[in-house]
Amino acid sequence: MSTSRLDLTADPIELTAALVDVPSVSRDESEIADAVEAALRAQTDGFEVIRHGNCVLARTDRGKPTRVILAGHLDTVPIVDNVPSRRTVTDEEGDVLHGCGTVDMKSGDAVFLHLAATLDDPAHDLTLIFYDCEEIAAEFNGLGAIERELPEWLTGDVAILGEPTAGQIEAGCQGTLRVRFTATGIRAHSARAWMGDNAIHKLGAMLTTLGGYEPRRVDIDGCEYREGLSAVGIHGGVAGNVIPDEVYVDVNFRFAPDRTPEQAFDHVREVFAADLADGTLTAEVTDSAAGALPGLAHPAAAKLVDAAGGRFRAKYGWTDVSRFAALGIPAVNLGPGDPSLAHRVDERVPVEQITEVTDILRTYLTSGADSPEQ
Repeated sequence: MSTSRLDLTADPIELTAALVDVPSVSRDESEIADAVEAALRAQTDGFEVIRHGNCVLARTDRGKPTRVILAGHLDTVPIVDNVPSRRTVTDEEGDVLHGCGTVDMKSGDAVFLHLAATLDDPAHDLTLIFYDCEEIAAEFNGLGAIERELPEWLTGDVAILGEPTAGQIEAGCQGTLRVRFTATGIRAHSARAWMGDNAIHKLGAMLTTLGGYEPRRVDIDGCEYREGLSAVGIHGGVAGNVIPDEVYVDVNFRFAPDRTPEQAFDHVREVFAADLADGTLTAEVTDSAAGALPGLAHPAAAKLVDAAGGRFRAKYGWTDVSRFAALGIPAVNLGPGDPSLAHRVDERVPVEQITEVTDILRTYLTSGADSPEQ
């Protein structure tokens, strides 16, 4: 058992610092999982607590009409001389907490842990899920393991993921699709170029189409999602004196959650229909993940929007809210920190945002719950 001790009743700002001071790079989360498990067992009442690998889960069963899931990952990207945490106060930024994970997403975890220990009688039953390996390949994601092996823990009326949103609700998320377009030709010596068939030259029309693509904007539940179709990688060429016989371009399509991954691929094929029809290119999906509809019309989600002062917007990136949406659970992202500062060496969070998100969720979790049938 870890000797690290967390005080869940402390100010969530101080709790964030304590979590940051426990290194937890992906695949090395045992110490922080030990600390979180021990704190939940010793400092909360009415929670069933279990450990599943380096995931820690806790839930109440008080017979409330609704259940709220609070989920956050414990891992961080690799540390780069930015642990332990430090706090500064400047005229430019105010009171700021620095360190790996302050934004993504130990401040969100701290808020959830603090509320679990300090809410006397919330209006909802609560499920807390702290999981590992979110920052690496999806096959290792602890939330995915819970979905496969402990699915009964992923039931609820609304899910809140503590990803950084600067204290504003970011609803749902966009889907992502990666497609590899390949062109082939005939290899030849470049001194006799006419004897070959240059694969790279075949990309000209495709790249022109891509450069002129106009992405769609779509409004869902008052959230505007902006799609994007972008080349993100290209590889081709053999040597400085060889006509290349193969080249491929990786294209990433970030699509609004009203499309399925299959519909997204259909759209991409439509965009490049001419090149695909004449055999210039072939297209293969290399990776995809569905988006998540915002679900803000659901009564439990609407209450959260009210508690946040009506402030919400679309989530442009992909997050694990998609997993909850696939289960039919409305899900939002809500946490302290500017997401553009995640993963940076100078990762930092204004401490007032930690307090703000704590207050929003305290208001929401203690307000009267609507019946899920309404």
